[in-house]
Amino acid sequence: MLNEKLMTPVQYLKGVGPKLAKTLKKLDIETIFDLIYCFPRDYEDRTQLKSIANLTPSAFEIIKGEVVKASHQLIRNRFSVLKVKIADGTGAINAVWFNQPYLAQMFRPGMRLIVSGKIEHSDFDGTLQLSVRDFEVDTGENIKFMPIYNLTSGLYPKKIRSIIQSALINYLDYIQDALPDGLKKEYQLIDVREAINTLHFPQDLILIAKARRRIVFEEFFLFQLGLGLRKSTLKKAKGINFNPVQDKLDYFVKSLPFSLTASQQKVISEILADMQSPYPMNRLLQGDVGSGKTIVAAIAALNALSNGYQVAVMAPTEILANQHYDKLCDLLKKEKVKIDLLTSATSKKERKMDKLDLFIGTHALIQGNVVFNKLGLVIIDEQHRFGVEQRAKLVGKGAIPDVLVMTATPIPRSLSLTLYGELDRSIINEMPPGRLPAETLFVPEKKRASSYEFIRDKVKQGRQVFVVCPLIKESEKIDLKAAEETAAKLQQDIFPEFKIALMHGKMKPAEKDAIMRDFKENKIQILVSTTVIEVGIDIPNATIMLIEHAERFGLSQLHQLRGRIGRGREKSYCFLMANPKTDEAKARIKAMLDTTDGFKIAEIDLKIRGPGDLYGTRQSGLPNFKLADIIKDEKILIESRKAAFQLVEIDYNSAHNIWESQRKKVKSPVAGQTFN
Repeated sequence: MLNEKLMTPVQYLKGVGPKLAKTLKKLDIETIFDLIYCFPRDYEDRTQLKSIANLTPSAFEIIKGEVVKASHQLIRNRFSVLKVKIADGTGAINAVWFNQPYLAQMFRPGMRLIVSGKIEHSDFDGTLQLSVRDFEVDTGENIKFMPIYNLTSGLYPKKIRSIIQSALINYLDYIQDALPDGLKKEYQLIDVREAINTLHFPQDLILIAKARRRIVFEEFFLFQLGLGLRKSTLKKAKGINFNPVQDKLDYFVKSLPFSLTASQQKVISEILADMQSPYPMNRLLQGDVGSGKTIVAAIAALNALSNGYQVAVMAPTEILANQHYDKLCDLLKKEKVKIDLLTSATSKKERKMDKLDLFIGTHALIQGNVVFNKLGLVIIDEQHRFGVEQRAKLVGKGAIPDVLVMTATPIPRSLSLTLYGELDRSIINEMPPGRLPAETLFVPEKKRASSYEFIRDKVKQGRQVFVVCPLIKESEKIDLKAAEETAAKLQQDIFPEFKIALMHGKMKPAEKDAIMRDFKENKIQILVSTTVIEVGIDIPNATIMLIEHAERFGLSQLHQLRGRIGRGREKSYCFLMANPKTDEAKARIKAMLDTTDGFKIAEIDLKIRGPGDLYGTRQSGLPNFKLADIIKDEKILIESRKAAFQLVEIDYNSAHNIWESQRKKVKSPVAGQTFN
């Protein structure tokens, strides 16, 4: 366990007190341990001090000089500018702060300052000025690399450095090194206390790099240790030994109107081998949109059903649950399987579970009144949309069922090792033969009319169209084309000769089902929708998708939407109606134009948005690392995972003891677990 002294509330540290403790809490610093592990986000290289005469416009610079005078003025709409003239013997420059009038009283002529910021031309008179990022009074200390911490209102750089120094002096010795000596030697890692001290008060860049690698390795190692112990615990549990009914499975595959891809055959073999094992299966099935995951799930389900067990398939939305229901009913229609759909729209009187084989539903499956007789296989689709507890509740409805987790959202390796490190992975990495990738085109507003003409020609040829809008009703604050208004305009002014319908998330399930049924039967030619069609819609005749305000959507979401077309034999087209202004929006549009490979899209999306924005951190199980970055530090992640899983395999007791003593450091759902 962490030494109890490290759990001392930070307010009792000399120099803090109750008032500053409240300020520190805004930065999630509540204990001495939190303060010690509050690492700098950057360093200011004081070895690169510049004389004022040699400053470079547009560059980030650090200067040291004497305050000549300070002036503060209110310009307009309560916008304020504070200018402090600083001289160093070679020249003088105004250091400028915006909207920080409370600093005006700090500066007196003769005071010596160290100031960093960007050198810019003033909007008022064109002279050079320094737009301040950070500053402090020059105390004469010889600090080569000044740590830069995240701050909040009422907390200044010098103060946080002072209290961290106090914490290190009084409490650093209570930090226990989590890593065994042999492991540190093998991976050339320095002592944890040396690493912490170096990160807060470094002497050179090489030492900073070594210290950072040590802490990052430990963060990844402890998290992966938890995953390794979880996987080991799952593997030790007594599961269901499914005997593959090979004749039935072979007959089923031969009866399909298409051939399985080599990739599908490979993952089916992996899944069936897992199901035959006496230990419970816990496998992640990854495959891009349209790669054929549902047929793989159907074969796994048929295997469990043929062994006399029930199967539950959980999907995040009613539309996707309905889609799975229709597809599995069709695939298994010759197998005499009793299938039912269970969503929030299903009345309690209809929930007769005892005589059913295959259950397909939403989160309604995990309700208390839903009881299974012999649940043997749980299939969770688009699982990142479910919380950790929701998934566990469904699995808990059986004794120890096999679990197959599916996602059509390709996941980069680093994120997969973090989110699903305890799961075995199967990847479908090829598309069914004859599937043509959708051609993606950027359409600026001036080309809207020509895109409409293209759509008109294709609909006259019998094709169908999705038009996707970001909102249901027009926002008064942002100029978005709302689904309701778009549908009305298209029907009245643009395509009066075609049948157009509107679908959005606030409709009742029965309404959405009716619309999708009519669309599937081509009674509706153009479907205007919000992102409720993002997953689960399979209309092979829909060959065009027009996405309004594409710059407003996330990259992964755009890729998922595009996956709704290109599901038949006809060539498909995805029109991105957009006006991207930010670098991020432009990068998303470029990625969509450059590739249809979901795994490449996922890598780009991860780099653009970061893991915390891709998935809800607490929901998905992503840890709240203090220093580690799964994108930048992927190499260290892979090293630490290897070390953690090896330790679990070679010396389970040592791994267990380390985890139990250190798991409070791991801030994620896995940290709350104990392993026996």
